[in-house]
Amino acid sequence: MNRKSLALSRWLQERIPVSGEQLRELTNEPVPHHLKRWWFALGGTPAYLFVVLIATGISLAIYYQPAPTTAYESVRYITEEAAFGWFIRGLHKWAATLMIASVILHQMRVYFTGAYRKPRELNWMVGMAMLMTTLMLGFTGYSLVYEQLSFWGATVGANMAGSMPVVGGLLKQLMLGGAEYNARTLSRFFVLHAAALPVLLVLLIGVHISLIRLQGITEFEFEGEEPPKKHFNFFPDHLMTELMIGLVLMVVLSVLATVLPATLGPPADPLTTPEVIKPEWFFYVAFRWLKLFSGTFALLSTGFVVFIMFVWPFIDAWVRRRTRYAEASVWIGIVAVLAILGLTVWEALVAH
Repeated sequence: MNRKSLALSRWLQERIPVSGEQLRELTNEPVPHHLKRWWFALGGTPAYLFVVLIATGISLAIYYQPAPTTAYESVRYITEEAAFGWFIRGLHKWAATLMIASVILHQMRVYFTGAYRKPRELNWMVGMAMLMTTLMLGFTGYSLVYEQLSFWGATVGANMAGSMPVVGGLLKQLMLGGAEYNARTLSRFFVLHAAALPVLLVLLIGVHISLIRLQGITEFEFEGEEPPKKHFNFFPDHLMTELMIGLVLMVVLSVLATVLPATLGPPADPLTTPEVIKPEWFFYVAFRWLKLFSGTFALLSTGFVVFIMFVWPFIDAWVRRRTRYAEASVWIGIVAVLAILGLTVWEALVAH
């Protein structure tokens, strides 16, 4: 190391009193051996996709104008005229789709491996809050296009919220900025989508990672398998795994954005109700459930299911403590997944 490098190192050390060894101890956490399998490393996938969404979202926000008279035209300009606008919009759309899918898959992996159990109950609840925030990001983003289906999808969503007992009217008022969809609604969705929900998600990610660092990652042992090492270093081993997953995702996103680009339907027409109203795929299950039962029962039962999902670690602990069905959660989870898949496919296949 030459004299200038030594001087620079000394200058930085005086102002940032952290040694290289301390930094390595802070970042180089031992990682359980089972994270060599990519399906156990799904936690980094939505984080990477979230970074892609922020970068592409900032690019789209340069042109987007959140008002009923300008929103559709600004999206059309992005898609058809702005340089590489169609590609940036396609990346944003597919990153959002894959992020929602990866958060759902990650939460399922945590559930079926029992990684939510003591002492990680609070982190499961944080994960559920992250899932709900991600779904709301998808809903508000879909509504910003202001095409016919997105307009009526937002209207149906607001009406569903308004049907909830006691707080329904207030929720609908907060969503729409009035009793009906109006000139202030799009700007509200834009603020939620571009500012409030991303900030909330960043805070939740910070809490989630902090709890993981404090509690450590759940360790699993597999029958008939003797790993050569129980742990490996986060840096550079696990970091390289995450970077490889990120490179694969970038290729996948680029292919999807090119082969299946984001399209643009007819502009919103508040006076014409379309024959078929369908939300985005991640709300198919809720939409089908609403069609099967009355509005109030469907909403209350959906809210009850979400509440059960949030507090499931405590219910599971009670079941394991009070009964002999120690792994009942696995069978309950299988039934729930099959029901969700069944309702989603049903809604996807039917025309109305």
